[in-house]
Amino acid sequence: QLTMSLNSSTLNEENSQGPKRNTECVESLELQTPSSFQDNPLQQLQLASQEVLEKAKKSGRSKCPRCSSSRMFYCYTCFVPVETVPTKEIPTVKLPLKIDIIKHPNETDGKSTAVHAKLLAPDDVTIYKYPCIPEYKAKRHEIALIFPGPNSVSVRDIAFHLQKYTEKGACDHDDDCSGEPFLKQAKIEPKEEEKNLNEFISSNRTEGTRLKKIIFIDSTWNQTNKIITDERLQGLLQIELKTRKTCFWRHQKGKPDTYLSTIEAIYYFLVDYHQEILQENYKGQYDNLLFFFSFMYTLIKNAKCCAGKE
Repeated sequence: QLTMSLNSSTLNEENSQGPKRNTECVESLELQTPSSFQDNPLQQLQLASQEVLEKAKKSGRSKCPRCSSSRMFYCYTCFVPVETVPTKEIPTVKLPLKIDIIKHPNETDGKSTAVHAKLLAPDDVTIYKYPCIPEYKAKRHEIALIFPGPNSVSVRDIAFHLQKYTEKGACDHDDDCSGEPFLKQAKIEPKEEEKNLNEFISSNRTEGTRLKKIIFIDSTWNQTNKIITDERLQGLLQIELKTRKTCFWRHQKGKPDTYLSTIEAIYYFLVDYHQEILQENYKGQYDNLLFFFSFMYTLIKNAKCCAGKE
């Protein structure tokens, strides 16, 4: 999971110190405010019953029904629950758009939360292992990439900025796509900018702002440069998320707590999209994307408590 100090994104930032990893990762949670430990920061989520995970935890590791590998809860290579976790007892989340996750080949499968999205929203999520990724150029007017940077825009502004792709025929030239916002190109006065933006967003509610797919990168910060500079991703609208604090237990010690895990970034993007673009009240529609994440967070928190370290 990647964020810059003030901006949120999606790339996994792993600690590479061997046996000390679990202890340090749990300790890194203490960097958050004391109130977040007095109460579970994920306790307000509207989640399906996690009894099936409680039972599976007591049973221990089980076989993947496809590859027969021994796993806990789910197989992170086949993207399916293990035999002790019946698929029918796992919630399914319907998303308002499609999600592509581009995973760096060196990213450890078992430590990535990207698989959670595929398990819980199987019809709407696809995971690719770089460099085997799709060609996005023909659909750039309806696709965006979650990545912080100088040209990134907020979720609220997606509809407005996608307009320039349609105006320019889905970007005939890469330079046009990465250039200045359409508002400035059209020489609209600054005082009129916000008014026009609000009117544009309002007029595009029903069609979901033309956005059909969002791309997330699953990688360490150091590995992400090779992916983000790939020519197949050039010219895509880049989106940055609101700053939020992570609950990820593998968050690298010493890094800002605004570095989100992949599943957290997906969840928060969808919440923002639902409120800012669809302009509907959020009532927990995507909370079950954190079904596995919240359970594992609680396991680690409780394990530390039982060890007398909290």
